[in-house]
Amino acid sequence: MKTYTAIIERCPDTNLYTGYIPGFRGAHSQGETLEELHTNLQEVLQMLLEDGDPVLEAEFVGTQAVAV
Repeated sequence: MKTYTAIIERCPDTNLYTGYIPGFRGAHSQGETLEELHTNLQEVLQMLLEDGDPVLEAEFVGTQAVAV
């Protein structure tokens, strides 16, 4: 079992949660709740992984606070 880090945002227009896996082409989804988003991302990843391990285009490193 592999674990991937998802970036999650909430759209202010639709109030939907959106999530994507950095560097993993096609690994994105949305949901009305965080739980629904989590389930949807799992399903997308399972589908994408059916073709074998992905070649990631980037790797999530972390976040930084930037003051201006």
